[in-house]
Amino acid sequence: QVPLVESGGGLVQPGGSLRLSCAASGSSFGRSAMAWYRQAPGKQRELIAGIGILGRKDYVDSVKGRFTISRDNAKNTMYLQMDNLKPEDTAIYYCNKDRRRSNIDYWGQGTQVTVSS
Repeated sequence: QVPLVESGGGLVQPGGSLRLSCAASGSSFGRSAMAWYRQAPGKQRELIAGIGILGRKDYVDSVKGRFTISRDNAKNTMYLQMDNLKPEDTAIYYCNKDRRRSNIDYWGQGTQVTVSS
């Protein structure tokens, strides 16, 4: 297991911004495709943004143009810049390996993002 620690969540107004961070331990980070996930109350966990080993990115339509995923392999850290936040973005946000490319056997505690006026 590779510990994953999400941070940066909080309460923001619609239209506001947050930057989430994901700190990973171990030497596998740089050779793993990674992703951000979120889970809203009563809903399943959803993959919303992925980033490949060399930085290739993809997003679900609901966040495309508003969220930006990035990674710094030297720091074993991944980021999610969230702009123009909407109430529908309210969820617990998690980072992990990209489940489309790897099996996942560990989830961190996530970080809560609440968008409310």
